[in-house]
Parts: sequence; C-alpha cells; structure tokens
Amino acid sequence: MSCLLCGSYYEEPLRFSDILSLKPSQHRLCTDCYQGFEKVSKSHCPTCFKSHIDKQCQDCKVWAKKGYTVHHQALFQYNDSMKAYFSSFKFEGDYLLRYAFANELKAHLRFFKGYTIVPVPVSSERYQERQFNQVTALLDAAKISYQEILQKAHITKQSSLSRQERLSHDNPFSVVAGAPLPDKIVVVDDIYTTGATLADIVSLLKKNGVKQIRTFSLVR
Repeated sequence: MSCLLCGSYYEEPLRFSDILSLKPSQHRLCTDCYQGFEKVSKSHCPTCFKSHIDKQCQDCKVWAKKGYTVHHQALFQYNDSMKAYFSSFKFEGDYLLRYAFANELKAHLRFFKGYTIVPVPVSSERYQERQFNQVTALLDAAKISYQEILQKAHITKQSSLSRQERLSHDNPFSVVAGAPLPDKIVVVDDIYTTGATLADIVSLLKKNGVKQIRTFSLVR
C-alpha cells in the first residue's frame, strides 16, 4: 500500500476482522508520516481540548463571559505536520487525503449517540474554488452519516484574518430554508482555532430551538 502523504510503499498487518468482513483497511498513512501527527494531550482544557493545560483555558473563560459555553472535543493538535497536511488537502486540492484520518473520525464520532452530525458548510464561492467541502469530504471518507442543514455567506478566508478579525464579524451562517432541525446536534469542523466559527453556529442553532449542541473538530 502506498502512503497518501509521502508515496512510499508500506505493509500493514491484516486484521482478522478485515478478513471476515472482506473490507480493505482504511489506514492510508505509513508509520513515519502518521507519527508526525500529535494527538491531543492527556492534559487538556476540559471544554475545548486545548493541549498541555490542566484547567479551563483563558479562551473558554472569555467565551463564557460572552454567553457561550464551549462543549468541544478534538483529536489532534495543530503542528507542522498537520499544517502541511491541510495545505495539501484543503488548499492544493489533494482530494485523496480525505481518507487519512477516516478510522479515527469514525471511532470517535460513534460516541455521540443520539446526536445528528452537522458539518460546517463552505460558501458557494469557496466550493467553486476548491470543488469540495473539506469537512464533508472527511466525513464521507469515514462513511459517517450527516445532515447539511447550514449554509454560509461568502467572507474572507479565515486563514488570512488576524485573531481579532476572526472574533469581530457578523454571523455568516444561516439555516437552509425548510431544513429540519434535530433536538441534539454535533457540529463538525476541520480545525478549531479561535472558536469563532463554532460560536456563530451554536448561537444560530440555539436561536432556532436546538436543545443540545456539541462541537467537534479533527484538529485543535
């Protein structure tokens, strides 16, 4: 099997469950590449999963003062390897990289029983530029069901904005006309930076009567 990142050939041990189900393995990264990614540390903010902290972080305290209580989980830290991954996947359009973390996403999101998974949308202009939504691409690769009930107005790329600019803006999200709103929702994004995107969505969903809302991202 060839690694999606470095292209080198590697062999993966065949599991007995794979033989019984006749399903190919979904691991698509070699050991060397995979070890470059860092999982969220055992000591992390209990509300946003920021690593290397054993109490609620300052960001979450600030959000709480603004009336937004963070209920977030994440799997990986944002390091140089993850930055390079998203540069290739999200900005250069290497669509095969959607499979890189399929196993991890599927294993974690199954714990949100009773919740409807809702991906963070991209604007129509951004979709035309990239030809895909990176969040739904990750969920599709992991074969995770979701409902697209949100839409987004076109704004400047978040990656090009300062921290203050990300936090100071009008809400670009809205509910798709006629879309059913479940009582319990998990909003899924690719990267959690300041939390502004998810705060906007949570605020919108609460105003529309959603009773329980949690958020999740692949990376924090």
